[in-house]
Amino acid sequence: MKRLAKWRLISLFSILALVLSGCSGERFVSALRPAGEVADMQYDLMKLSTYVMVGVILIVMLIFVLIFIRFRRKDDKIPKQVEGSHTLEIIWTAIPILLLLILAVPTVAATFKLADVKEMDKKNTKALVINVRSHLYWWDFEYPGQKIVTSQELVVPTNEKVYFNLKSMDVKHSFWIPAAGGKLDTNTDNINKFWLEFDDKRSNEAGNLFYGKCAELCGPSHALMDFKVKAISRDKFDTWVTAMQDVIEPQKAQTDLAAKGQDIFNQSCIGCHAVTPANKMPETARIAPNLTNFGERSRVAGILDHKKEDLKNWIKNPETYKPGNLMTGKYPEMSDDQLDALAEYLMGLKVQE
Repeated sequence: MKRLAKWRLISLFSILALVLSGCSGERFVSALRPAGEVADMQYDLMKLSTYVMVGVILIVMLIFVLIFIRFRRKDDKIPKQVEGSHTLEIIWTAIPILLLLILAVPTVAATFKLADVKEMDKKNTKALVINVRSHLYWWDFEYPGQKIVTSQELVVPTNEKVYFNLKSMDVKHSFWIPAAGGKLDTNTDNINKFWLEFDDKRSNEAGNLFYGKCAELCGPSHALMDFKVKAISRDKFDTWVTAMQDVIEPQKAQTDLAAKGQDIFNQSCIGCHAVTPANKMPETARIAPNLTNFGERSRVAGILDHKKEDLKNWIKNPETYKPGNLMTGKYPEMSDDQLDALAEYLMGLKVQE
């Protein structure tokens, strides 16, 4: 009975694992739903390795069954021995070498292609270069050529290579957009570089919104270190850049309630958060996300719905939602009226209608 119970438990977990393997969560979160050139290459490599492994398993199982049936013991006679057969030794040595070559050649070729970032290193490059900076537990994105900075939502054009400089401001993290391409570490002592490309058609199918996250265990809120990626056409991207560049001074509040919120922001939040896209602070002073276009985001703190009530809950007690975050305890406790005013101001920070 105990043995039967164990098999039932194993069967239950096997079925559960099979069901969960089909879950994709938000749009285009899975690496098995590629949406760009890099993701396509990596997906093809995954399929190739899977085909090879499944093929080896099937052939081995077939040989096992044939031998089991054909050479089962019928009497006491010892079958013909094949020890020292040069033919067999050549076969079982040549086949693994051939399989390794089948796997190695496209893998090495793809590795060199994905590592080619010489275009971004040119002095007057026309390529789009984005400096990604990881923090506990959020991201900021600097566009040095456009002289703008945003946080938590990365905006990129489709159908062209986008180059990234990756660096961490505290501990090791890993930059990963599953639908666009495989992860790369952000380190504190060196800058990693790579490129991604987003396909316009598949971006449209995903609503032009992708999901990114940290893929390196970095602390208690590692699983909540998320960001969103807006993949839009080059024309729309240029429009967004222009709108961001036009914001020279902090946006003024549009209502009396928002004006009260702006006063609270200037007294309690401005020391850490910027509300202009231009990065006027030194790199080491980026201690909190840039909020210039906060009202246009799709998430609060990268994980909550972009609603006023959720924003108030986040400001009131961020530790509840992201344990170990650096925002906890950095400002005085606020009343409900102050929270309402501050949320009103933040939700109105937009650069595009």
